[in-house]
Amino acid sequence: MVSADRLDNDRFPRASAYHPDWVRAGVSGGANSLWLTEWLAEAVELRPGMRVLDLGCGRGASSIFLHREFGVQVWAVDLWFSVDERLARVRDAGVGDGVFPIHADARSLPFAAGFFDAVVSIDSFVYYGTDDLYANYLARFVTPGGTIGVAGAGLTQEIDGPVPDHLRSWWEPSMCCLHSAAWWRRHWERSGILDVDQADDLPDGWRHWLAWQRAVSPDNQTEIHALEADHGQYLGYVRAVARRRPVPLDDPITTVPVTYTTSPLLRP
Repeated sequence: MVSADRLDNDRFPRASAYHPDWVRAGVSGGANSLWLTEWLAEAVELRPGMRVLDLGCGRGASSIFLHREFGVQVWAVDLWFSVDERLARVRDAGVGDGVFPIHADARSLPFAAGFFDAVVSIDSFVYYGTDDLYANYLARFVTPGGTIGVAGAGLTQEIDGPVPDHLRSWWEPSMCCLHSAAWWRRHWERSGILDVDQADDLPDGWRHWLAWQRAVSPDNQTEIHALEADHGQYLGYVRAVARRRPVPLDDPITTVPVTYTTSPLLRP
């Protein structure tokens, strides 16, 4: 049940303990990052002291939540949002000893191989993780047997043909990155690098998505109307959790060493 302020949600008791003003001040996308982090954490084993990469963390609310709720050390990595603002939020929350903001691209991470016990990504993985080669890249930063877990906006079923009429006014070409839980399971398993433990939809995910939009972006009527019309037929929240298999990984190619040899340009 969602209360009148739309952020006090019985489904997410941990997230509901956080002040609505603080949650609104940390908005960085189209989803409530605390709701999704709480849902993802139900399927990811998190123990105090673990090193966790929060990839695409936005303004850092999910990272603060992870440290406060589970006692993990969190490296809060994002490319789009200010690392200085993120650090101020971390310090104001009193978690500067356990949350470390870093400005970095998900495709160029500044960490040693096997540094993390787990990687989580909240409502951002679709922007880079659909690349067929990305699992091989990301897995190197997780210890063998470590977890990679993602949660965010997605599809309850794939759209294999034209975009349904009721979604056309909201749909943009970039939304082709949205996929179903079944798609993520297949995408990760075919890599041979990850064993998928869980891939599913959040029950009534579209209702939580709608409640969030009404709470923080009531003027976004195009998205609100799309969610109301869809009623969970295609739109919802998706979660996928996998473990890194103990298999050799391909080294990333950063340069190709060559030696230039002078030769005649034209035939004689």
